[in-house]
Amino acid sequence: MEVTPSDAALTRPLLIRTPEDHALQTALEGPKSRQSELRFIFRISWQFLKGFRALHFVGPCVTVFGSARFQPGHRFYEMAQQVGRAVAGLGFTVMTGGGPGLMEAANRGAYEAGGRSVGCNVRLPYEQAPNRYMHKWVTIDFFFVRKVLLVKYSYAFIVMPGGWGTMDELFETLTLVQTGILQSFPVVLMGCSYYQPLLDYLYQMKQAGTISEKDLKLVLLTDDVDEAMAHIRRYVETNLRITHRRKPLWWLLERV
Repeated sequence: MEVTPSDAALTRPLLIRTPEDHALQTALEGPKSRQSELRFIFRISWQFLKGFRALHFVGPCVTVFGSARFQPGHRFYEMAQQVGRAVAGLGFTVMTGGGPGLMEAANRGAYEAGGRSVGCNVRLPYEQAPNRYMHKWVTIDFFFVRKVLLVKYSYAFIVMPGGWGTMDELFETLTLVQTGILQSFPVVLMGCSYYQPLLDYLYQMKQAGTISEKDLKLVLLTDDVDEAMAHIRRYVETNLRITHRRKPLWWLLERV
């Protein structure tokens, strides 16, 4: 049966625009009134404050990124569960984007292993509801605020197979490491068959002179969870020191 344009439109996910979508879209349309710009600044500040209060006591974390679209039974879902379990075994809190798919799998691995599992979710019109394998989570309205929070509380990134959002998070992190803003920050790509073409392209970039050989050493590509954990452990033991955990202040209504 031939599908008409109107039929095709009916097969697409229904996108329901939220006030947050409208606020960001409006803010990105160029200069606005001073009152409008000031309101937007306050909204951003509130989102950061909300995230800081929710996540201040969750660390130290290792953040696991990955697609929301791989479901239980898929080999990448099983791998992400193993990763979450292994990160918890190192004594780290597993932090994810808080959604379904591979984020859920990593949270689930840590949660079922008795480790700590948290999420920094983002408000979307589809696909991104908080998964049930987290001890604590916060929902943020803006992607750029969420990315800051995911970096702020983490000491390593593990990148499972994913799409546009995962690539955005991966390359922004690599840029922060390359420019020295993040120091001694290990990044692991899990899934050799999935990420080898990307790594091949990075080698083309090196040959073109746009990145250096040193930049390529920032990334470990592996299918072996034990190798990934050894890589993170080596960075942690070499570059981090143990400090006393801050205690919540009752008069700020803080909770662990």
